Amino acid sequence: MNLMSMTGRGTGTAANRHARVEAELSSVNRKQLDVNLALPRFLASFESRIQERIHRALSRGRVSGEIRVAWTGAAPSPGVRVDVGLARAQVAALRAAAKQLGLPDDLQASALLALPEVLVNERGAADLAALWPVVARALAAALAGLQEMRRREGAVLGRDVAARLQRVRRETAAIRKRAPGVAKAYRAALLRRLAAALPAADLAADERLLREIALFADKADITEELVRLDSHLAQAADLLAAGGPVGRPLDFLVQELGREINTIGAKANDVAITRRVVAVKTELERIREQVQNIE
Repeated sequence: MNLMSMTGRGTGTAANRHARVEAELSSVNRKQLDVNLALPRFLASFESRIQERIHRALSRGRVSGEIRVAWTGAAPSPGVRVDVGLARAQVAALRAAAKQLGLPDDLQASALLALPEVLVNERGAADLAALWPVVARALAAALAGLQEMRRREGAVLGRDVAARLQRVRRETAAIRKRAPGVAKAYRAALLRRLAAALPAADLAADERLLREIALFADKADITEELVRLDSHLAQAADLLAAGGPVGRPLDFLVQELGREINTIGAKANDVAITRRVVAVKTELERIREQVQNIE
């Protein structure tokens, strides 16, 4: 059993002479894989490569994180550029707000220093080319830590789901054992009630009574549902044993198990079976909650 949870966290660091890189990743439940990372502006050209590596490692979950870069004193000095388009838009917005609020328009060139992201530190192509291996190592370490945590939690989830499926099997076996006696119990109860009302009648040979009992037995027959339950339970056990990203097929099987046990509860018309059905539904609900966190 090698299941992975969708919840985890990992960090990684790497450095060379010019920079130290820290990567931090965390993930939570999500049906699809959704990656949202905060990167320094100068790492924008690396984003597709970073996304590709995360998608290769993970298949489900909402992944968020950050990559931070600290340049050392040995790093070449960056160039400085003013983002004129961004500055123009921000100045226009500030002047419009000042006009609406009745404030004086006292903006000067020095105010550009306070505007967010207007001054851009640009690194040369050579600096960035040398930085990528450091980023890749930090990212790999963070991914390894994230996967290890997801793997540990996945093992716990797998053991819990396996134990609960075993309880479902025991309850199903008890239902199967009880089922053949339901029609007999119905016949005996019906005969008792009719005998009290019609003491002189030959009830055992009454065709109408026999038809009623046969109709009840047909309606209460749960053989097909039990066969499908066994099939779904066997498939779930196979998925748990195989491991890997099995959250979606497990979720589907739990839904199918719920559908079959609901049908059994509706058809059985027996108090003892109904109690078993309630126990199975309780376990299935707990399994469903656990499966939601399996990759």
